[in-house]
Amino acid sequence: MTTANAGAETTAVEQALTAFLVERTGVEPEPEQDLFATGAISSMFAMELVVFLEDTYDVEIVGPELSRDNFRSVRAMSAMVLRLRGAGEA
Repeated sequence: MTTANAGAETTAVEQALTAFLVERTGVEPEPEQDLFATGAISSMFAMELVVFLEDTYDVEIVGPELSRDNFRSVRAMSAMVLRLRGAGEA
């Protein structure tokens, strides 16, 4: 994947996550905003995010990937999705 493609994919994932968060919470977060610290999401809502990400991006979020740090911001979730999708490429 080229740098330009990676950047475009990152932007697309971040936009989809932001749209989902706006739809579900009514708040539009900044990409690096700590969603737990601001109260925009809770641990329970993070599980909804797991389902959304798994269904939308055909990834499996299990074990250490369920770390709160991976869900702390839109940017962190995007990075996790791209990392998991890349892990499946040979």
